[in-house]
Formats: sequence, structure tokens, C-alpha cells
Amino acid sequence: MSLLEELQDRSGNQCELCASKDNLSIYEVKPMAIGGVDGSLLACDTCVEQIEDAEKTEANHWRCLNDSMWSEFRAVKVIAWRMLSRLRKEGWPQDLLDMLYLEDDDLRYAKESGDHLDESEKIIHRDANGVILQAGDSVVLIKDLKVKGSSIVAKQGTAVRRISLDHENANYIEGKVGPTQIVIITDYVKKMAEKE
Repeated sequence: MSLLEELQDRSGNQCELCASKDNLSIYEVKPMAIGGVDGSLLACDTCVEQIEDAEKTEANHWRCLNDSMWSEFRAVKVIAWRMLSRLRKEGWPQDLLDMLYLEDDDLRYAKESGDHLDESEKIIHRDANGVILQAGDSVVLIKDLKVKGSSIVAKQGTAVRRISLDHENANYIEGKVGPTQIVIITDYVKKMAEKE
């Protein structure tokens, strides 16, 4: 059974957030360290567009979370928490957030997006060209880097996929170079273009 078929079966072939049956696709919850059926959900184009672009968020659309926040599936609960956090100033989302319970691991995962922070609190990670980096992005090293505490040298041009962000310092990201998880200074990376 493919991932799409599993999600269609799990959701009854409807958006797991708003229950729409139109324009459904797989949405992988960033950062995609989990992937697969546990890190994905079936979502409509409207939900995906608003998740991806905060400026297009329509608060009334997300009243659907009153139902979907009770899902047993991690990816659905994480997105519900993120969207309610983003909209909490509307009033009613804060009431739902107060009722929503996430396990510690799920809450850490939900906070990866930074949606729970006010704009003034958000730490923005930028690559050497000033392009904003997000958790789950892929970057390429723009110079050779010696890895502290080892004899490894990460060569210029090395791709680092599915980075994670340091939520306390805008200059640091983490990613794997070969089998080794390393901390990388953002001045030495360039965001890779997403494949169309």
C-alpha cells in the first residue's frame, strides 16, 4: 500500500484538518525527520496554502480544528497545535489550545515551526546569501569545514539535507554530513533550490 493509499484509508479520503474532499494531497509535516505515514497527513489545497503562507491564513477556515485537534494521529495534532498557536490572538484558538494535549515529543516537534512565537521573538536563520532557512531545508556547504572534535573535514559542495534549526541562536543549524550530526554556522551554507 502506498503512502497516499494509507492516508486515504486513514482519513476516509478527506482532508484530515477541515474534512474537505476536494484537491487532496500528501502533506509532509516539517521538519520531515519522521516522514512516512506518521509524519504526513492528507490535506486539501486550501489548508496546505494557509499552513505554508501565514499571510494567507483565514482564521474562520481553521474553526475546523475544533474537531480535528482530537485526532489520534501525530501529524494532525501537530499541525492543529501550530495553526491554533499562530491564530491564538483571535481569542477562540487560545481556548482550544488550552484543551489540546500533546506528549512532550509531539510538543517539541510542533514547536519546530516557531508558530507559537510572536514575530519579535522569532529567531530567523539566513544562509550566506541572506535567504531564510527553515527546518527541513537542504543546504550546500560553500567552504571546507573542519568538524570540531574529529578528524573529519566537510568539503565545499557537500549537501546537508533536512537541517534542523537552533532555536536560541540564528547563526547555528544542525545536519548530517555522512553519518555524523554536526552544528554548522549559517555563514558557510547556501540554501539548495527546491526541485519542482
